[in-house]
Amino acid sequence: MVKQFLTSRRTGFYFRVLQEGAVGARDTLELVSRDDNNVKVADITQLYVREQDNPELLHRTAQLEALPESWCNYFNTL
Repeated sequence: MVKQFLTSRRTGFYFRVLQEGAVGARDTLELVSRDDNNVKVADITQLYVREQDNPELLHRTAQLEALPESWCNYFNTL
């Protein structure tokens, strides 16, 4: 399943949950911040799967505050 997900390149988008709670069908979602590094989920997938020789993107990705430290460390070692 993971291989199919990565091969499809249909990574979609993800939200960070700041406060746990219920979300209803007509509730709105609000963008409260956007990282200045301009790295998309698809970029991270590309780095992980195929494009590890892109030092500029690796650097920007390793700077993302939203990524867990282990992911940043991984991208710093490529």
